[in-house]
Amino acid sequence: MSDAPITFGSDLSVPKASSQASMIDPFGRAVTYLRVSVTDRCDFRCVYCMAEDMTFLPKREVLSLEELDRLCTAFIEKGVRKLRLTGGEPLVRKNIMSLIRSLGRHLDSGVLDELTITTNGSQLGRLAGELYDCGVRRINVSVDTLDHDKFKAITRWGDLAKVLGGIKAAKDAGLKVKINAVALKGVNEHEIVPMMEWAHGNGHDLTLIETMPLGEIDENRTDQYLPLSLVRGRLAEKFTLEDIPYKTGGPARYVEVKETGGRLGFITPMTHNFCESCNRVRVTCTGQLYMCLGQDDMADLRAPLRASEGNELLYDAIDEAIGRKPKGHDFVIDRRTKQPAVSRHMSVTGG
Repeated sequence: MSDAPITFGSDLSVPKASSQASMIDPFGRAVTYLRVSVTDRCDFRCVYCMAEDMTFLPKREVLSLEELDRLCTAFIEKGVRKLRLTGGEPLVRKNIMSLIRSLGRHLDSGVLDELTITTNGSQLGRLAGELYDCGVRRINVSVDTLDHDKFKAITRWGDLAKVLGGIKAAKDAGLKVKINAVALKGVNEHEIVPMMEWAHGNGHDLTLIETMPLGEIDENRTDQYLPLSLVRGRLAEKFTLEDIPYKTGGPARYVEVKETGGRLGFITPMTHNFCESCNRVRVTCTGQLYMCLGQDDMADLRAPLRASEGNELLYDAIDEAIGRKPKGHDFVIDRRTKQPAVSRHMSVTGG
């Protein structure tokens, strides 16, 4: 069944050239990339992301689709050029395609360069074509293993066949797919080569991600943590890895694998952080703005959003928050550090 349409207000029209200053943090970095979690809910329960028995936010605390549209538009007016919708799993949010279609107007006007999605792939079979119609051209899909039983064990509730079918549907619809895989010691570290060969053989980039100390989970992250410096060293023994300047706007550093002809990215918040070039901020589905994924400091945007029909209070709150964006994070994973770096789960801020 398709989502019922949502009519967004006239005040959400395409923004004209804004008089608002660009967002420059205290270290001279321009904030041009916004990641917005549209829901904390997910139809998977990945072991490195959340506990199986999760308590999700009451719906009244979550921003409406209209509020999310207004919030995203305000950031675009202030200089955001790339917008990524995340979750939880963004595509399980009711009527989410109405929001995506509405945000697509900023692509049509040229004030937004890219609208992208990070997804677990479970809903792509039915929504890939509509995503393309809304202006989405590139998506990230999280796949940590190609072993069906292991995929079930990692995601707890996921179905690999359905996800692979969704990836094919996305490719057939014209979407460029990047595969994201969290590297997990003793779980999928010996599958990285076949996953890379599968991804590259199907025309997909593959990005490997180090596990991050976010939120209490049922597992010990010290047991999960696999440094990507070690992974890259192993790969270099079998493949020719050439550093390339390719960028998607995010933190991944890319190499081209000569033998496969494909691109391989490394996101290394633990072994080689990417903070010096950080151009990103994140907004939760409740309207909390986090200036850094690895810090607890945040600004409440929901209150100014709901306090007035105009955006001046919202602009002021954004400016104040960007003015205290930190230089970097303080992630640590070791046997002595029992608590996560931050208490919130990855699904709250959307990665």
